[in-house]
Amino acid sequence: MEISTVNLKRVFWITTAAIIILVILGYEEYRYWQLYQTNTLLVIEINELRQSVTSVTADLLRSKSEASGLVEVLQTEQNKNAAFEAQIEGISQAVRAIQKLSSADQELLKKYSKVYFLNENYVPTQLTSIDSRYIYNKSKPQLIHTGVLPYLNTMLGIAEHNGIKMQIVSAYRSFYDQVSVKIGYKISYGTGANKFSADQGYSEHQLGTTVDFTTPEIDNSFSKFVKTDAYKWLNENAYRFGFMLSYPQNNLYYQFEPWHWRFIGINLATKLHNENKYFYDLSQQEINQYLISIFD
Repeated sequence: MEISTVNLKRVFWITTAAIIILVILGYEEYRYWQLYQTNTLLVIEINELRQSVTSVTADLLRSKSEASGLVEVLQTEQNKNAAFEAQIEGISQAVRAIQKLSSADQELLKKYSKVYFLNENYVPTQLTSIDSRYIYNKSKPQLIHTGVLPYLNTMLGIAEHNGIKMQIVSAYRSFYDQVSVKIGYKISYGTGANKFSADQGYSEHQLGTTVDFTTPEIDNSFSKFVKTDAYKWLNENAYRFGFMLSYPQNNLYYQFEPWHWRFIGINLATKLHNENKYFYDLSQQEINQYLISIFD
């Protein structure tokens, strides 16, 4: 039996279509297999990466822990070093203080008025001339302890700037100068001189840290000094430059001497001013604590 052309064509296209479908299905199966293999590899790699991350994280944590321990050790050592340095500095300060105190003139803060005695050989380590423009009697130069001079000059300069002009009648007096002064007062006032003039060896002037002030308007009349603006200014400001009134009213040593001011250092003078006290109100033990800083 003869097959028609039409049937042949139909068979051809059906066969072709079947082959195409089989090819497509085969390709899709192949692609699926490839994707499966790729996915499997990716899963393996991801797991390996996870393990690596876990391992790295563990290493980091371990390193962090070790670093933290090292930081603590370092901090401990730094604290030890800081404490050691503080101890060294403390010792150094103590040594400097001892050296400074040992080189200081032990007489400068003694309570001499009828208490301590300065012998005839005592002279301040350094004496300097006071500027003549501050001297009452230009023909009679005055000396003062070199360490006191800058404080005195500053005080007089600021006072003058504030309209207060002060002059110095007397500053440093030697043991024998005091003998002459006392003899002169005894001739004039008899035993009454003991109320306002120290015997030799007991005068603060021998220390070179004490000055007697006057003003141009009262000349050398010390009794009038209490009524001057200069006295008022000194009461309010002298402590800022290390000076204090030695013999206030009702003191136990001499009559009230508003003209007589002694340099005792800013620290001690400020303490006395703030506590409304005077030099001779303190014990010698309290006063001695300020010797090391007298010229600071």
